[in-house]
Amino acid sequence: MSDINVTPLVDVMLVLLIIFMVAAPMMIQGVDVNLPKTTTKNIKTQEEPLMLTVNKKKEIFLEDHPVDLATLEVKVAKIFENRREKGVLLRADKDVPYGFVIQVIAGVKRAGIDKLGMVTEPLD
Repeated sequence: MSDINVTPLVDVMLVLLIIFMVAAPMMIQGVDVNLPKTTTKNIKTQEEPLMLTVNKKKEIFLEDHPVDLATLEVKVAKIFENRREKGVLLRADKDVPYGFVIQVIAGVKRAGIDKLGMVTEPLD
């Protein structure tokens, strides 16, 4: 018999598919923050926006890279000097003082960013 038996191959592929479907939601990367809850509409953009995160300890992250408030403006301006659409999404922990979040927003605005979105969680 010279035919290949594909049944074991299909079985293995289905098991791998199920494993990846279960494991994929657990692989969320980023900095843990406790987002405020609100009812808003989703933002639709062409390019992937830059994710700016402020955690409970007042640490600032550009994507997953830590940055301090003093150099935030320079780094954001450098990132967006060659991008057409200048948009940033801000994820701030709800326990961070309002004044600190405004300082972060001001640094982003001074860098020349014209679109700044706030990331929240939907109400239950």
